[in-house]
Amino acid sequence: MAIARPRKSPVHARLERENLHDEIYEKIYTAILEHRLHPGTKLVEERLADIFSVSRARVREVLVRLAHEQVVDIIPQRGAYVAKPTIDQAIDVFEARRLIEPAVLRRLIEALTPERITRLRQHTALEQDARRREDKRAIVRLSGEFHTLLAELAGNSALARQMRELSSLTCLIIFLYDAPTATSCRADEHSEIVEAIAHRDLSKAQALMLDHLQHIEGSLKLEPGVGEADLEAIFR
Repeated sequence: MAIARPRKSPVHARLERENLHDEIYEKIYTAILEHRLHPGTKLVEERLADIFSVSRARVREVLVRLAHEQVVDIIPQRGAYVAKPTIDQAIDVFEARRLIEPAVLRRLIEALTPERITRLRQHTALEQDARRREDKRAIVRLSGEFHTLLAELAGNSALARQMRELSSLTCLIIFLYDAPTATSCRADEHSEIVEAIAHRDLSKAQALMLDHLQHIEGSLKLEPGVGEADLEAIFR
């Protein structure tokens, strides 16, 4: 005699759906940050649904969420594509970062604690380890996450959301315009910013950040598009 399985409660079922949604979102988002999904890559719903063993509707929800964060473009009658920022959009991103990140640093230093300094140093240690291993994908992802972490630790959720979007777009811009990682994000720049923060030296931290952003923007160059990505190979 078969044993009936207990039915999941509506709340439990909803939480499972949300967790699966978040898992798919994070996998696609991380693949974009690590340059495994290139700017302009078409994100075919049917193929992603098959890869993740979910419905097309669930994939569409994730793509809409990514589009809201500007890392995916949804074009009517054509589908979803990894965002491909133009040169003008790239300039706008760096202009916004030059305005926002000094404010993030001010807010962070005002709310600084030993625990937050420890978090920042732990993160820069991960970046240094990725550089030692010459893991270019991890270097780019961790570099972007450093700036998001600054905003999160500053304790302003609106700034954190903005920095997450701007950092994600910057990762796409770096790939699209082929900014060499060694030049665009130098090995010691994040550590120097952290030490200025630790000493509560706002002026120095802000100056270092603006120099850092200038180094990244100054290394950009136009690069031709890339071919279609193999979605199965990326996610399987």
